[in-house]
Amino acid sequence: MATLAEMGEFDQIIDVRSPAEFADDHLPGAINLPVLDNDERARVGTIYTQDSPFAARKIGAALVARNIARHLDGTLSGHDKRWRPLVYCWRGGQRSGAMVTILRAIGWNAAQMEGGYKRYRRHVLDQLDALPGRFAFRVICGPTGSAKTRLLQRLAERGEQVLDLETWASHKGSVLGALPDTPQPSQKAFESTLVEHLARLDPDRPVYVEAESRKIGQLRLPDALLIRMRGSRCYQIEAPVAARVDFLLADYSYMLTRPDWLKSRLLGLADLHSRETLARWLELIDQACWPELVGELLEQHYDPHYRRSQARHFQDYSLPVPLIAETLSPATLDRLANAISASGCTGSDSCA
Repeated sequence: MATLAEMGEFDQIIDVRSPAEFADDHLPGAINLPVLDNDERARVGTIYTQDSPFAARKIGAALVARNIARHLDGTLSGHDKRWRPLVYCWRGGQRSGAMVTILRAIGWNAAQMEGGYKRYRRHVLDQLDALPGRFAFRVICGPTGSAKTRLLQRLAERGEQVLDLETWASHKGSVLGALPDTPQPSQKAFESTLVEHLARLDPDRPVYVEAESRKIGQLRLPDALLIRMRGSRCYQIEAPVAARVDFLLADYSYMLTRPDWLKSRLLGLADLHSRETLARWLELIDQACWPELVGELLEQHYDPHYRRSQARHFQDYSLPVPLIAETLSPATLDRLANAISASGCTGSDSCA
């Protein structure tokens, strides 16, 4: 048996759970070599509960043996005798045990991970509680269309420590933030990604993160991280509405070719806006009046919501460090990132 702390000592991590289990979440860097596929796992489980555990184990063993043989003939065929894999399943039980037994019989120094994915999941939850308190966060604020994520990415390019939550969540964080044809990861996978990145950070250096509400699309931010962010210093991008409209038209250009999808998203605001307002927005879509539509959405929906949310949730929002931007062009974002990176924007200094 090997522990989570020993993961780095192995050449490869193999997840032998079903493809559906693997897709929901898995250890960082693991490959999926299932010993039972989705249908086989369901079939064995049904036999276990409706017939007998013995019958399930007998059928399951035959399926597992055939699948391991297929992996040996395929993915694993090129490894020499020095290769050392770490294998895990749900609880470090029969599925990973079967794979390790055969790999060791061949001559590979394979090990089974103690506690399996269940132990790893407990580790992730514990780390989500503990890690955020170690860091000094600096929160990039600004109303919708202020290019906050773009600024974070430029800070990362300059070697600053960044949590790019919206990129990892595959969502831009607003009612129109869903990415067509790009589903969000599972909650578990998002949390695993977050822990993986938090564990790499240096607690002696600041960590930049975008202001977020409790949820990014369908994904929830961990409580400890949210509390820590909301007590941190804020940096406010101040840009004219016209500059934000121009930025959003470029950043959300994919929506302009999907008017029906855009309409369906706006109809989700029926509880917040009158039928007349929604009808006007739908008409602007039909007429392809994109600047007018975006401007009205900012002034009537996004900006009022942003002001209420920030004042309510962020302790330091009343005294932010201003980031002055007349435009949101790449050159302006580069200038702001350079200023932040050079000065740290500490105290009451502004980054203009």
